[in-house]
Amino acid sequence: MNSNVENLPPQVLRLVYKEVTALAADPPEGIKIYPSEEDITELHTAIEGPEGTPFAGGIFRMRLVLGKDFPAAPPKGYFLTKIFHPNVGHKGEICVNVLKRDWRAELGLRHVLLTIKCLLIHPNPESALNEEAGRLLLEDYAEYASRARLLTEIHAMGGTGGTSTGPQEAGEGPQPKKHAGDPNKRPQVVGAAPTGANGSGANGSSSGNSNSNVVVKKKTDKKRALRRL
Repeated sequence: MNSNVENLPPQVLRLVYKEVTALAADPPEGIKIYPSEEDITELHTAIEGPEGTPFAGGIFRMRLVLGKDFPAAPPKGYFLTKIFHPNVGHKGEICVNVLKRDWRAELGLRHVLLTIKCLLIHPNPESALNEEAGRLLLEDYAEYASRARLLTEIHAMGGTGGTSTGPQEAGEGPQPKKHAGDPNKRPQVVGAAPTGANGSGANGSSSGNSNSNVVVKKKTDKKRALRRL
């Protein structure tokens, strides 16, 4: 998203800079602020998942984007960390009243951050962007909590869940069969005679068959001779 620094009046930029600096020095509990020196209109944050919720133990990265009409218009909020929540869309967009009809210029960014954190504790299924999460929240909370917890473990817990992709240890997981794919290891045909030092084996077997045919032919010729007597 393009920067709106050039679109905001100097007095608004001064107010934003002052508030962001105060937030970074004294952030709300459970929220870390990462201001950008290059673009003051985009604020990156990290929110700790509240205890007693399926998001507990997770760290959820989020950003606030101040548009060219700020503070007359509310900022836009996006979760950068994947989360299963009724009020968070599949692209991370956040649906909360303070970012829409309840916005007032005097509320400030601190109030926005606290409201979004509160949304993790009290989701609002009536304004769901993720319809499946909203339906489960109303009809089957245990399943909703299980899904939300699973995505938290996978995406919001560094070093645990599915985010850790370190090298596989020896003996961990399925291992390839020994000598699999080795061109020097030729499969033996079941029932084939082993090749010995005397030259027996495939060639020996064919010569043995030839000798047997000769013996049978001799016996047949002998019988025919006896019949003529």
